[in-house]
Amino acid sequence: MKSRVVLLRCENYEIPQVYETVRRGLELLGGLESLIHIDERVLFKVNNLASSKPEEAVTTHPEVFKAVARVFKEQGYQNLAYGDSPGFEKPAQSLAKSGFARVAEELQIPQGDFDTGRRIDFPEGKAWNSFDIATAVLESDALVSLSKMKTHALARITGAVKNQFGCIYGLNKAAFHVKLPTGTQFSRMLVDLNRLLKPRLFIMDGIVAMEGNGPRGGTPRPMNCLLFSTDPVALDATFCRLINLEPSYVPTIFYGKEYGLGTYLEDEIELVGDPLASFVAPDFDVVRKPLHLKSDNGNHTLVPQAVLTLGKHATQRWSPRPHIVAQKCIKCGICVDACPVEGKALQFKTGKRKEPPVYNYSKCIRCFCCQEMCPQKAIEVETPLLYKWFYKRGHP
Repeated sequence: MKSRVVLLRCENYEIPQVYETVRRGLELLGGLESLIHIDERVLFKVNNLASSKPEEAVTTHPEVFKAVARVFKEQGYQNLAYGDSPGFEKPAQSLAKSGFARVAEELQIPQGDFDTGRRIDFPEGKAWNSFDIATAVLESDALVSLSKMKTHALARITGAVKNQFGCIYGLNKAAFHVKLPTGTQFSRMLVDLNRLLKPRLFIMDGIVAMEGNGPRGGTPRPMNCLLFSTDPVALDATFCRLINLEPSYVPTIFYGKEYGLGTYLEDEIELVGDPLASFVAPDFDVVRKPLHLKSDNGNHTLVPQAVLTLGKHATQRWSPRPHIVAQKCIKCGICVDACPVEGKALQFKTGKRKEPPVYNYSKCIRCFCCQEMCPQKAIEVETPLLYKWFYKRGHP
C-alpha cells in the first residue's frame, strides 16, 4: 500500500478556516476512528522549541492545536492531553508564553508531564537503543504529532520526524548532541525514536513556515498549507518537494526509509487534496546540498568529496559552524548555557558580559544548540571559504 499524504490549502490562522481544513484533512486520511480508538489516551505533541509569539513561526501555531483538539473532542475523544519538552525552559512556563496553555484551558485539556520520565530500552534500534521518555508520552496510548514546517541548520529541515525529539524530557536532550554530534548520527537516532514511539498521526503546520536560519532564527514564510499523514517520512518528503529540496538529502528522510519508518519515493506516496504544484516555492531559503549519508547495507552513498578530502581535523576547523552577529547579540548568555559540551565551546571572554561570547571551534561539535536557542536571531551558520571550495570540487 502507498503512504497517503493529504495536502490542503489554508491561507490564514483564522479558526473557522483552520478548523474546516483540519476536519477535511482527517476525513481524507480515513477518519479518526480508523487511526485511534475512542477510549485511548491521546497526547498532542506540539512543536514548542522555545517561548515565541505565534507570528514568529517558531512553534506550531496555537490555532492549529486548537482546531485539531476541537475535532477530537467533537468526535467523542475525552482522554486528551498535550505538551512538549522545550530546549531550555520549563515546559509549563514555555507552553503558557507560546499560547498553548490558553487554548488548552479553553478546551479543558490538561498539560501532560514533560518534566519527569524514565529510560526505555529499545533493543530493535538500528542506531540507538535507549531513550529517556517523558512521563506524558509513556502514559498515553496514541501520540498525535503536530509539527512545524521549518528549516534546520543540522538536518536541512525539521518536520514530522524531528518533532518527537521533544518527547525526551529535560536536559537529556542536550546529552544526545554530545553523543551524536553530526547531522547523520543525530538523524539516525531520531528515526529510531520514532520507531519506538510509533505516533499514530502526523499533522504539519505549513500555513506560515520558517525559512533561512531555522529552527528559531529564520524568517516566516507563508506556504499556505496543512499536511496530514500516518507516515512521517512521506510527509517530510512532501514538504521537501514543496520547497524544491531533494528528499534524500535530508538524513531523517534517508534513514527513515532505510530503517522502515516510511518512504520518500514518489511512486510509493499517494498525494491527495490540493495539487502540490500550486504550493511549490522554488526560492524557499534552505540549504540544498547533500550531507554525508551512507546506507547501512552499503548500496547507496551520498558523501561530499570535500569531507573525504579535508579529513577529520580540517573538517572540524573548516566545516560550517555557528557564528555570532555582534550587532544583534544582547549578551544574555542563553547560548553559553545551551552549549552541551563539557567546559563549553563558547564563553564570555573575560567572564563578564561586556562583549558577545567567543567560540572555541576546536571544542565545537556543530550541534547548533546555541543557534537554536538564541532568542535574538544573533547566531547564524557560517561556511568558511575553504570548505566551500572543496565542496564545489566534490559536487561540480
